[in-house]
Amino acid sequence: MPSIPQPLVPGDDGATDAAVASALAAFAAGEVEAGAVVAALSGTRLLVPVVALLKESEIGEHGLRQEKESEMALPKLVGADGREAVLSFTGMEPLRRWRRDARPIQATILQVCQAAVHENTAAVVIDVAGPVPFVIEGALLRALAAVTSGTLDELGPEVTVARMEEIAEPPRRRRFGWPSRGRG
Repeated sequence: MPSIPQPLVPGDDGATDAAVASALAAFAAGEVEAGAVVAALSGTRLLVPVVALLKESEIGEHGLRQEKESEMALPKLVGADGREAVLSFTGMEPLRRWRRDARPIQATILQVCQAAVHENTAAVVIDVAGPVPFVIEGALLRALAAVTSGTLDELGPEVTVARMEEIAEPPRRRRFGWPSRGRG
């Protein structure tokens, strides 16, 4: 029997992470590059919207049209050039700016990027309605998706990905005994 996954952040109040908000504001002001935003996003949860889509309606007892059947869907953004993007949000306020009836699902940036690549979309758009929209696309999108999916070898020569591991104990400084000036 399928189970409902536990939230990434139990007790999440829906607020945008302070480090993410700061990185996005600095990016909008031209003070930092996109890498600083991605680094801030890497340690937090994002909210992916789910919306209800009416599949079938009927006329009820009182003569009014009412829902008979609906389904939940992950909406995509379609740009003027026809390219599609997966939406995600840093918190409930940016999600509500976009669409008040959307319901959030918690996800990591790596999960969102993997979903975008799996759906053959061109980008991930974060906080599309503001306060600071941010786009992940191209080689960076594919690299972030590959980290989770294990397809790093398929990225091609234009992408370099480094695996980072936490070191349990910092390396000790070695003394090499270089001769100092004035000693002879």
